[in-house]
Amino acid sequence: MGVVLFNKPYGVLSQFTDEGTGHPTLAAYIDRPGVRPAGRLDRDSEGLLVLTDDGRLQARLSQPRHGKKKTYLVQVEGDIGEAALAALAGGVTLKDGPTRPATARRVDEPSWLWPREPPVRYRARIPTSWIELTLGEGRNRQVRRMTAHVGHPTLRLIRTRVGPYGLDGLAPGQWRPG
Repeated sequence: MGVVLFNKPYGVLSQFTDEGTGHPTLAAYIDRPGVRPAGRLDRDSEGLLVLTDDGRLQARLSQPRHGKKKTYLVQVEGDIGEAALAALAGGVTLKDGPTRPATARRVDEPSWLWPREPPVRYRARIPTSWIELTLGEGRNRQVRRMTAHVGHPTLRLIRTRVGPYGLDGLAPGQWRPG
């Protein structure tokens, strides 16, 4: 069984083929035949993407019914307070239904974090906050929809863990066997 841990850069698609979009894909970074992503990250999200050639592992990591925890480092607009964090943790109701309870806590911007290209838009009069959010489900654009729901739109989103796998020092565009 092969597992690849990849730090997906901003702007890269979580697939191996371009399909005419003109955006970079995993093929530009990973030359490991037979592996496929176990889940996805949006083009404008960064961080850990787990790839494997084991279909059962791929299903366990990516299908919501298995409840594998995924942890995200999220930069949000505004000074997020305890009420918003409690709402995220308790679950919010989105258009596709209520989210499961999560773990949400405010954190400092980590010293290990790389600069994003292009940079997040800076506005001097609007502060930003960083949170760590751990979910047991993975709906389409869920983190972004949850933070917007509590009044703090996501500016930057980095996945740091998927189940037992962590980013652990991988630079953007780098991969290693898992």
